[in-house]
Amino acid sequence: MEAFWYSTAGVLFAEIGDKTQLLALFLAARFPQKKAVIAGILAATLLNHAVSAVFGAWLAQAVPPGVVKWLVGLSFIAVGLWLLVPDKDGGGDDGRWLKYGAFAATAVLFFLAEIGDKTQIATVLLAAKYQAAFAVMCGSTLGLMLANVPAVYLGDALLRRIPAQTVRRTACAAFCLLGVLTLAGGDLVLG
Repeated sequence: MEAFWYSTAGVLFAEIGDKTQLLALFLAARFPQKKAVIAGILAATLLNHAVSAVFGAWLAQAVPPGVVKWLVGLSFIAVGLWLLVPDKDGGGDDGRWLKYGAFAATAVLFFLAEIGDKTQIATVLLAAKYQAAFAVMCGSTLGLMLANVPAVYLGDALLRRIPAQTVRRTACAAFCLLGVLTLAGGDLVLG
């Protein structure tokens, strides 16, 4: 259960203000079919995070434990620091996908936006740390959905009330702490 809850919280906080959350806002404004947008986000996230979690769990098995400990610990710290940098719009040609409708456009654009994204890397790292691909995939998907479903329904009004910088700093501290604890050989204890 620990892998599930840390994955949920880590991805939820990493997603606030992320480019994929901004993409969710754009798609929600573009398409009136909110449920189709949400279904597209879910489909893309499940596929992306399933691959990421399996890769992370494989990495933990294929690489010696001492190397995994340092790789994962330092990577958690790097992701934490990366969270302090706001995402920029990639400027890609997203318009060509919009003609396929709310679900298809959302699924394709979200899947592409998640490649190499903070939440994908966090999913790989969490799966490597906990060696529980399914729990991490479920938790990271839930965290992403918890961040994006309100964005789809509440849009800009929600983002104006969330202090994105405070959320980024909190997520940075959490990932850095997890990195330090991983390097120290301990785990966070759920109270």
